[in-house]
Amino acid sequence: MMHRSIPTCTLRQRPVSDDANGVTVLDAVATYVPDRRVPIADLADELGLTPTQVKVFKRFLGLADVRRDPGGTLLDLLLAGASRLGALRGREQHVRYVLHARATTVVTPYPVNPLHELCGMLGLDHAVAFAVNHHGCATGLLALDIAGRLLAADTDPDALALVLTGEKAFTHDAQFMPGISVFGEAAAACLVRAEGPRNRLLSYCTIVHGEFAGRFTDDPDVAAQYERVFPESLAEAMLTAAARAGLAIEEISLILPHNVNLMAWRRACRRIGFPVERVLLDNIPLIGHAFCADAFINYATAAERGLLRPGDRYLIVAAGGANFSAMVYQH
Repeated sequence: MMHRSIPTCTLRQRPVSDDANGVTVLDAVATYVPDRRVPIADLADELGLTPTQVKVFKRFLGLADVRRDPGGTLLDLLLAGASRLGALRGREQHVRYVLHARATTVVTPYPVNPLHELCGMLGLDHAVAFAVNHHGCATGLLALDIAGRLLAADTDPDALALVLTGEKAFTHDAQFMPGISVFGEAAAACLVRAEGPRNRLLSYCTIVHGEFAGRFTDDPDVAAQYERVFPESLAEAMLTAAARAGLAIEEISLILPHNVNLMAWRRACRRIGFPVERVLLDNIPLIGHAFCADAFINYATAAERGLLRPGDRYLIVAAGGANFSAMVYQH
């Protein structure tokens, strides 16, 4: 039975003063991308792809390689991202919360708990650590929103939250979405605080289409409907987030996307009249779709290239199954 679409929009209050008190701030971002590049063609037998499907992924969807670390564990992946977060060193005692944003509900066999192991290794045993999921690959944005809300309620102005993303592509479902994307492995670590002068959250919008919950790709008719709805819903999330931040879409300097595929972003940009050249798409053919880590890897790339200037407003955008989410930040 098909379920009625359930749209929801969550709005974070826009800052109204220069001191940005009570504003969710992205204090620092670190990323890890494994060195090993695996051509999608080399995964054809493993994923059950025909030569035609491989050509479609490469020529039309822009997916050429994915990154894999076959000898590493999820703990290794998360630690590689967190250990690169220089802004965390010396501030461990201020971390109140550690959130692991996951696209999938199960990432390791029970009772393995890499998140708690990681906290011990980083000197964060005192922090409240938990996983966030159910928004698919848009869960990274949900985790940032949750972290900001928790910190806003904390009485310590120096309190911090650590948001982690990264998953292993260890099952068939975690490696491949038919006709949509191929998943790679990478990790990101984000340090979040409740106030500060840069990378301030202006708005957050998430739209949920309940009819696409679960394994909708198993039904060809529903999968085809999802393909039609995808650019429309992604566009709606971006336009709504921009409007709630008091901006027209043309005032957005840069979009940092999830790396689902090139075609999806070209369609979404045509729908909202946004130049595709201002969407950072360069990592799609090099990394593939790295679950919830994509947008943060793209942020790191933008920062390295100097693509964001002080005062620029940018969008972080992701879709995960039934969820389409966008956040506006001011650099």
